[in-house]
Amino acid sequence: MRISNSLERPKIKLLKTKSEWLFDIIGYSFYLGSLIFLLYNWNELPDKVPAHYNALGEVDRWGSKMELLILPIVAAFMAIFVQILEKFPESHNYPERLNKENAKALYLLSRKMINSIKNICLMIFSLILIESVSIALGWGNELGGWFLPIAILSTLIPIVIGIIKQKKIR
Repeated sequence: MRISNSLERPKIKLLKTKSEWLFDIIGYSFYLGSLIFLLYNWNELPDKVPAHYNALGEVDRWGSKMELLILPIVAAFMAIFVQILEKFPESHNYPERLNKENAKALYLLSRKMINSIKNICLMIFSLILIESVSIALGWGNELGGWFLPIAILSTLIPIVIGIIKQKKIR
């Protein structure tokens, strides 16, 4: 029997897997580490810090050091929102073939994919913050042209893998 309405979908309690816990530990460690790094170096930061980068990773706008708080705030809101979304996999988008027999496998796959994307985004935001502080303090150059393609690929790879794995679930 196919389930087309999200209100009809079964509510299945799925425990977090070891890989999800590990990825959360890594993602939140990056995030907390970048916050500690920012706070530790706050008083040493000049009035003007990198505020925006172009596609080549070059600083194309400088701003107030208060702007450095935007990345951790956005990352925190994103992490909280996605953490809540992870708790309700029945609300995610699924193919029409979702049924009571395959719901558990599809839910788990979707939740793992969202978990990995959340933690990759936390790591990306953290790396940008650390690099911005480093540039402002004269320790680093710029992100470089490699950063944007790697950031995009690192968020797309879990999606592609998830789609491939989802097609194998019947």
